[in-house]
Amino acid sequence: MKYKLLAASVLATLSTSAMSATYQLSELGTLEGAKHSYISDVSKNGHIIGFANGVYKLPIDISYIDFTESVIKTAYSNEKKAFEESDKVITFTLDDIENKDAINTNPDAHSFMVRFLSSLSNNFEYQKLSSLVAVNFKDTNVIEQPLFDIAAVDYDGLTQSTTNVYNAVSEDGVTVGWGSAPYDKVSFTPDGEDEAESWFTHEFIERGIVVSADGVRVPLTPEFNEYGGTSRANDIVKTANGYTVVGSVSTSIPDDRQDNINDSCDNEDEPTSVCINLLNTKIARGLFNKRAVKWELDNSLNITSVEQLGLALTPDEGETEDDAFTSTAFAINANGTIVGSSNIRYDNNNDIIITMPVYFKGGKAVSFLEQENDSIQSGKAVAVNDNDVITGYATKVIENTRRNKFFYHDIKTGNTVFPTGYFNSSSSFGNDINNKGYIVGEGEVGTTDSARRKQAFVYKIGDDKVTNLNDLLPCFEADGETAYAYTMAEAKVINENNEIFGVATKTVEKRNSLGGIVTDIDGKTEFESVAVAVKLTPLVDGTVESCAPPEVEVYERNSASFPWYALLLLPLVGVRRLFRF
Repeated sequence: MKYKLLAASVLATLSTSAMSATYQLSELGTLEGAKHSYISDVSKNGHIIGFANGVYKLPIDISYIDFTESVIKTAYSNEKKAFEESDKVITFTLDDIENKDAINTNPDAHSFMVRFLSSLSNNFEYQKLSSLVAVNFKDTNVIEQPLFDIAAVDYDGLTQSTTNVYNAVSEDGVTVGWGSAPYDKVSFTPDGEDEAESWFTHEFIERGIVVSADGVRVPLTPEFNEYGGTSRANDIVKTANGYTVVGSVSTSIPDDRQDNINDSCDNEDEPTSVCINLLNTKIARGLFNKRAVKWELDNSLNITSVEQLGLALTPDEGETEDDAFTSTAFAINANGTIVGSSNIRYDNNNDIIITMPVYFKGGKAVSFLEQENDSIQSGKAVAVNDNDVITGYATKVIENTRRNKFFYHDIKTGNTVFPTGYFNSSSSFGNDINNKGYIVGEGEVGTTDSARRKQAFVYKIGDDKVTNLNDLLPCFEADGETAYAYTMAEAKVINENNEIFGVATKTVEKRNSLGGIVTDIDGKTEFESVAVAVKLTPLVDGTVESCAPPEVEVYERNSASFPWYALLLLPLVGVRRLFRF
């Protein structure tokens, strides 16, 4: 399975009937100075990694900003109007920001600047910010693990400008992930201009990394590293001689994409790295050909070999097909079986390229899902257990609408099953599978599109029943009256003891972007839902509680609720997207 939980020396398997037992939920902590926490992976020896999001007090550099420019004046006018429409008086001016340190003392001013800079993500004349950081959960402590970020020049602390995707941890605590290079503020004079301007550039878009148990960082630099190249590290297993890491790596730039670069990136109107970033974002499959890859490392984390794993199609050599193609390895099990995704031709149509789940064998990517009369249009294989059973998701057309549906596939038998999920048109994702055949993930609840939200599930192969994990939690707090504080939104990892790790939501006092408590116009404290990393421990002797009459409780529990899609409104909404795409 993806999370390297071997069958040997584990506790007795819970029987199918035992899955009716309740679970005990415990929080794993949140990084001090951040609002949300998430789980990525858990090793068989208990090493836990993940993310924190919604970092308070993001550092704002205003030294280069001309506050007389229309772009910021217009943004401020819109902010002032929004305050007025809410019957509030704006608490800061642009002069307060420029000359009176308002970004460090006034939360409204700080949040305005964060949103202003975020709205200019494709304008590299403005500072880049990231609110998503990698973390290690150790006992009761949550510790940030920088990937590629470095100390800032213009303010204290790290630049907070890097992408940080922390993916997997080995049995002895060595971790892998990928991230972007930190942004530097450089002086650049565009062609035809007399004065230099401040621009924000970085060395590479994305690069894989291995981090030792004591925090030593080892970049996985691609052999093809024109314009920085790309690489990602998605999973790791401990071997007799060191470690095996899987992910993807850039291999070349197609001729048409190189023509785009030659035509646009002349370092005249903008720095070359800025142009590369923009092109890579605008072009659907990006600038680089990428292939799934397996790195072998020794115990000192030196790379001893690199092996490309293949692609599920053969690109034409002619001029009619000169676009980038990609395959990616997402997971490896104890047997060395590797699964992931690859570009493939849609229904054997040379003109339409889609991404489908695959496993890698003999230098080839093997696609195993039938497209079923055009109904399956994309997907990923994200985990594989030591019995070579894969889970993931595929996009299918159901009731004339595209829905993601989780599946499991047995490589040995070639059999694929798409469980129904909570209901037929409920989108669902399989995130992990253990050696006992339990799959965890999340699926949509709610009977109408506007009310749909995702809640965590557990599924046992052979039972054909998806169980909402919230149904296995208490209805009330210890007082027997207060509704249970947590709603399980995502189940990310399941180990051989059937302990489940994931994300729950709960309601807490609302905090502003500087970390202070928020009150309304009457001085009353406001509240909000936050994501928290949690562990669910099965209680074999527990019983399932009925939280509401059946006619009332159809798809949701009588507990604090939080629409999972609302997480997409949080800073760096790519949290879910980075995990899956």
